[in-house]
Amino acid sequence: MLISYKNDYEKIMMGLLSFIPDLKDVSRLKSEIEWYEADEHRRLYLWRSEESADIIAVLGVEISDEMVLLRHISINPSYRKEGISYKMVNELQQKAPDKKIIGTLETAPIIAKWEQQRSE
Repeated sequence: MLISYKNDYEKIMMGLLSFIPDLKDVSRLKSEIEWYEADEHRRLYLWRSEESADIIAVLGVEISDEMVLLRHISINPSYRKEGISYKMVNELQQKAPDKKIIGTLETAPIIAKWEQQRSE
């Protein structure tokens, strides 16, 4: 289940974002979170596992009138290869049903696979 980021989750968020190669440095992580918080059109979402109720993943998005840009996605390595990224993008689509979800160079392959899975 996608939940909106709150400051209470900062350490969890930093831990999950640190799995992204460009965000290994703590100061870089903090500036990235601040960048998301600086604009209402940017959002961070956490994914809570339905089985364990643990927070196991994060999505970072930028929202415009017509689309949602998936900037970051990071999943705890223990939960990878379970289709969680598709579940996360499905819920993101439900939050913005009138918008097209697109990806960055890093996240576009996930979006492409998600779209392919939806069409099957």
